[in-house]
Amino acid sequence: MTPKDFNLLVSTARGLENDACSEIWYLLGEIGDTGSVTEKTDISGLIVAKTVLDPFKVVEELRKMLNERPDEFRYTLKVVPIEAVVPTQLDNIRKATIALAPKIERNETFRVTVVRRHTNLSTKEVIEATAKDITRKVDLHSPNKIVLIEVLGGLTGVSVIEPDDVLSVAKEKPVGFA
Repeated sequence: MTPKDFNLLVSTARGLENDACSEIWYLLGEIGDTGSVTEKTDISGLIVAKTVLDPFKVVEELRKMLNERPDEFRYTLKVVPIEAVVPTQLDNIRKATIALAPKIERNETFRVTVVRRHTNLSTKEVIEATAKDITRKVDLHSPNKIVLIEVLGGLTGVSVIEPDDVLSVAKEKPVGFA
């Protein structure tokens, strides 16, 4: 797998990246993807995975598994579906956003969320480069859709998600499981 060939971004505790890679590979196998690949990134606490399954369905299935078998999640903290991976340049990020923007229906609101790691690009310039092409109403507090831009140094993952499309294990783990 090349570093730019991924559709899941997974966070874990720093230093536990290898364990998280093994865990995500196992969990993906449990939901039917026997050919998934996981890889550490150059950023502490982040790994990426490539699944043949729809990354949004993966989050749904992992959420079900978390509720039924929470003890399976020891190293995975968060799972984010990624729809496009591009080199980290404003024009590339803008083009990826334009391609995904039709997922935001005419009557829906949106916001742009930028998570920057190992980059000199500012959040403001990324938002300005991407939001101007989306002709929908902005809602910063409770949008229908989020244009999520995850900058990982030289690569950027872009997705248009609903607020519950991200699996946050710590927030969603059943009471009594740490």
